[in-house]
Amino acid sequence: MDLLRKYQDEDSDSGDSNSKPRNAAALSVSAAAGAENKTSASSSPDSSPLRLTLPRKSCAPKVDEILMALGAPGAPKDAHGRPIDPVQHTVAFNPTYDQLWAPIYGPAHPYAKDGIAQGMRNHKLGFVEDAAIEPFMFDEQYNTFHRYGYAADPSASLSDNNIVGDMEALKRNQGLSVYNLPQREHKRRKQDKKEDEDESDGGEEAENPASEEWLRKNRRSPWAGKKEGLQTELTEEQKKYAEEHAEKKEGKEKSETLTADKSTFHGKEESDYQGRSWITPPKDAKATNDHCYIPKRWVHTWSGHTKGVSAIRFFPKHGHLLLSASMDTKVKIWDVFNSGKCMRTYMGHSKAVRDISFSNDGTRFLSAGYDRNIKLWDTETGKVISTFSTGKIPYVVKLNPDEDKQNVLLAGMSDKKIVQWDMNSGEITQEYDQHLGAVNTITFVDNNRRFVTSSDDKSLRVWEFGIPVVIKYISEPHMHSMPSIALHPNTNWLAAQSLDNQILIYSTRERFQLNKKKRFAGHIAAGYACQVNFSPDGRFVMSGDGEGRCWFWDWKTCKVFRTLKCHESVCIGCEWHPLEQSKVATCGWDGMIKYWD
Repeated sequence: MDLLRKYQDEDSDSGDSNSKPRNAAALSVSAAAGAENKTSASSSPDSSPLRLTLPRKSCAPKVDEILMALGAPGAPKDAHGRPIDPVQHTVAFNPTYDQLWAPIYGPAHPYAKDGIAQGMRNHKLGFVEDAAIEPFMFDEQYNTFHRYGYAADPSASLSDNNIVGDMEALKRNQGLSVYNLPQREHKRRKQDKKEDEDESDGGEEAENPASEEWLRKNRRSPWAGKKEGLQTELTEEQKKYAEEHAEKKEGKEKSETLTADKSTFHGKEESDYQGRSWITPPKDAKATNDHCYIPKRWVHTWSGHTKGVSAIRFFPKHGHLLLSASMDTKVKIWDVFNSGKCMRTYMGHSKAVRDISFSNDGTRFLSAGYDRNIKLWDTETGKVISTFSTGKIPYVVKLNPDEDKQNVLLAGMSDKKIVQWDMNSGEITQEYDQHLGAVNTITFVDNNRRFVTSSDDKSLRVWEFGIPVVIKYISEPHMHSMPSIALHPNTNWLAAQSLDNQILIYSTRERFQLNKKKRFAGHIAAGYACQVNFSPDGRFVMSGDGEGRCWFWDWKTCKVFRTLKCHESVCIGCEWHPLEQSKVATCGWDGMIKYWD
């Protein structure tokens, strides 16, 4: 090693003339020294550590040499000039803009007649590309070309203003299109058309109905207005028909607007030998047991309505009479204890009756019809005491249950309002207007200080009586419309018939929370306002359904207790007798009212 260093020093001291060969010798000697250092690296403590050389890596993708050869200057450029095949998933070269947007074509597809695969079709005749042109502009140029023979060139840019077609017509019309004719042109055309008609009027053929000229002149469009001039006289048969039609129409309008309020008594006598009225409850009508039972058999049928029955109500507290409202515009009251026959028919509505409601003592009742009228009836005499209307359809009517407020009427209307009347004066005293849909039910809670309403807007709203401000608003995304609500006998719970085929229970306390542990299901009530009700002791929940059945659930376990096939059509209403613990009345759209024991 000392000899090598000495030789290297001598080499550096030498002149410039011998620098090149000596430098070459130094490089060879240093290479040999490096090799010797590598061999003795482990033995010498002063030697440098061993260095590892890794192979180089390139991040550039591999280039296909065949495609490179095709793309060479001397190679043909057909591969790069052809449009891209839409079937291939990768492109190994940089395509041009024209290649990317070239129309799709290629060899014939084996399953397509015109060579276009089925998945690429967007028209029955093949593939139609979207055009960057507004429909109005296309229609304007299309109609202008067919009318005048010239149009704007669609292949040129908008700034070029290139025109294709008849250039003479373009100069003659000053480049106008069919949609921007000047006002003078319109007037001129109307004048020319009128002159042509006047010239054709003078000919003999125009007066001959058999000629084509007369047919062309007197041709009338079905969209034309009324013909000016005197109307031709009607024949005797036409006059007679017109008079009969007018009389029939006037009579129909009068019958709809003015329907006579009348009533018919069907019993033997309206009072007995002691002078007691026929609505007086029997003295021996008392509850024999506080425990209610599920009915098992069908014991009686009241049939007198010609159309479906929409609602039934027992006489308050005693239940010796049953009131029914029907779609045949009539309200009937039936005897329950004795004869089981119809006692009186109340006729005053011109359309179907929607809802009925007794007063606390049963001497009066309300009826709401689709003729937009609410009528207050005297139960005994059948006379109409008063009529209320706002011009909208009432869906539910209810009297305030307090004894000192029996003159206050609440009605849920089709115009999203709850209207409050004072029946003594006949004036509207309050309007509750917060719902977003027709109001379906009104239920008084909390000792009649509040009431709950449901609507077609799928919400429940709680109101303070007399104050038109919502104190509780219940609406959830999962909620459905609730067309019927019943109050539990202990007044702590509300049962709401939901249109998703279940009965939901809400608390009547301050928060009006949903009781998630109680849910009654199994029946099919979607689409029908089937009434829900409780037994007098609160042990059972019952409801009709859309298949004519009446369902009974146990209140505590929420399980189905019994099901009765009551009607051929929808079982819309069900009422538990207030005194006889095992008797239930049901009504349906088959026009029948059935009594079950």
